[in-house]
Amino acid sequence: MKTNHKHISKFLSLILRHDPDKIGLQLDQNGWADVSELLAKAQQQIPKLDINLLKEVVENNDKKRFAFNEDVTKIRANQGHSIHINLGYQPKQPPEFLYHGTVSKFMDAIREKGLLKMSRHHVHLSEERETATKVGARRGKPIILTIRSGEMFRNEIDFFQSENGVWLTDHVLPQYIEFKK
Repeated sequence: MKTNHKHISKFLSLILRHDPDKIGLQLDQNGWADVSELLAKAQQQIPKLDINLLKEVVENNDKKRFAFNEDVTKIRANQGHSIHINLGYQPKQPPEFLYHGTVSKFMDAIREKGLLKMSRHHVHLSEERETATKVGARRGKPIILTIRSGEMFRNEIDFFQSENGVWLTDHVLPQYIEFKK
């Protein structure tokens, strides 16, 4: 990802997932923002941001963090919000196993309480170990946890899948986590 794209992606993550008030942007109940309003209000922070650059950042984001509506008049973050919104996800059966990347400093808490959503709406899980490894590596040497998601689902724990393929659930209890010895 180009440096400029990374900067814009981080800005969009902040605004669309955590703090739209930072630029006075209004999100609807489903997290959608008006593209023209976003572009106008973002000018002070990113003067070169126009619709073409915004489309380029959204299309080339390796994690597919953002989505446009069909006519590209609205934009939202696909998941990871700390503000209250309803993404409209429907429960879905996950694969038998999902993965979560973390680092050693969180392992004691995870062993005790499991995976918590903390300030986000959900715990984020991936279908591929490689993706979980990349997520964990952002904070240091990654530790990959295997989650028995199929068992959780059979025990009536809801899972959702975001538009970019990330699996979401409210909490993963320690009994569903495979800890390597």
